[in-house]
Amino acid sequence: MAYEKFAYAYDQLMEDMPYPQWLRFASQIWEKHGKPATVVDLACGTGNIAIPLAQTGLRVTGIDLSEDMLAVARDKEEQIKKRSSFASGGSLSWIQQDIREWELPRPVDSVLSFCDSLNYLTEPEYIVEAFRSTYAALAEGGSFLFDMHTEAQLKAYAQMQPFVLKEEAISYIWTCDLDEDRCELEHDLTIFVRDEANGAYRRIDELHVQRAYKLDFLEAELYRCGFREVYRYADFKLQPSDDRTERAFFVAIK
Repeated sequence: MAYEKFAYAYDQLMEDMPYPQWLRFASQIWEKHGKPATVVDLACGTGNIAIPLAQTGLRVTGIDLSEDMLAVARDKEEQIKKRSSFASGGSLSWIQQDIREWELPRPVDSVLSFCDSLNYLTEPEYIVEAFRSTYAALAEGGSFLFDMHTEAQLKAYAQMQPFVLKEEAISYIWTCDLDEDRCELEHDLTIFVRDEANGAYRRIDELHVQRAYKLDFLEAELYRCGFREVYRYADFKLQPSDDRTERAFFVAIK
C-alpha cells in the first residue's frame, strides 16, 4: 500500500521527474505504430501523465491501487478544468484497481505505465499477471508502453545512497538496502512536510520495494502472453537497450 501515506506530498517530491520526456516518448511511439484515441495509464498516481494526454484530446483512463493518489488526481483535474478546457474529444476517468488484474468494459488502443511503476511488482508471476491483463484489454493492433529500472540502476542506487533533500517546504532522508540475490531494493524514506497554515512539520515514514528483472525475461513473457512485436529501448531514446541502460523502455504490439 505504498504511496497512500504521502499522496498529497507526492507532487512536491516528484516535481523534477521527466514527465515531458515520457510524454514525448509516447508520442514518438504512437507516430510509428498508430496514434490512439483511447489510452489507459496504469499506476497513474496523481495524473501527471494522464492529465496532459487528455488535454491533447485523448480519452484517458487512469488506474491506480491507491484511493489517495486518485483523489489527488481528481482534484488536479477539477482545478485544470476551472482554468481551461481539454482539446476536443479529451476526457478523463479514474478507477481504483490492482494493475495485476485490471479490466475495462471495452478494448483500448494503447496502455502505458511509466515512472518505473512495474518495478513495484516484486514477483515474476505478478509481472506476468499484469502483462496478461494488459494484453486482454488491448484492441487488436494496440500498443503497450512501459519503462522499468534495470538491475544496473538499482545497484547504482544502493551504491550512491543515502540521498538527502533539505528545502523549506519539504525534506527527506532516503536510504536503500539491496538484496543482491533478488535484485530487490528497499527504499526507506523519512519525509518532513511543512504545513503552510502553522509552519509545523509533519513526519511521514515510507518503505517502498522495487525489483529489477532481466530484460530478456520481460521480453519473453510479453511474447508468451501473445504480443506479436516487442521492441526494447534505452533511457527515453529510440535506441536499443544495452548493459549500460538505466531505464529500459518496452513497446509491445498486440
